[in-house]
Amino acid sequence: MLTASTSQLELATAWTDSDPRGRVHPAFPINKFTGARDTAVVYFEVQPGDYLPTHTDSAEEILYIVAGEGEARLGEERGHVRAGDLAVIPAMVPHGIANTGAETLKVVGFFCESEIVSTFAEPLQPLGLTTIKMGEPVPA
Repeated sequence: MLTASTSQLELATAWTDSDPRGRVHPAFPINKFTGARDTAVVYFEVQPGDYLPTHTDSAEEILYIVAGEGEARLGEERGHVRAGDLAVIPAMVPHGIANTGAETLKVVGFFCESEIVSTFAEPLQPLGLTTIKMGEPVPA
């Protein structure tokens, strides 16, 4: 059985050079590279005032807001989300989420495929890449 405890995940830090608020702390505990055959999971945190930069994902995603509150962006649409909410993000639609609250925004994203390709509007640092395969080992 493949398991992951969100409270024990080692979170990375990714950011955009154009805006210091474009900063997210993700982990990719379940996907093709960790042994899942048909699904993937991303867990991420966004600090107050920061946001997950705009990107597309190659598969539909269901977001579950674990803690905090924010403004989700889906194309031109905006919506308020808070702890306990679910949101569906269609494949290949530009989206992101901003933390509009006073506490850390904690989110779990569930995908219906085990290999997810995310493409960001601008390079994510420290990798300097716009396209990332979720969970793929980082090149040395």
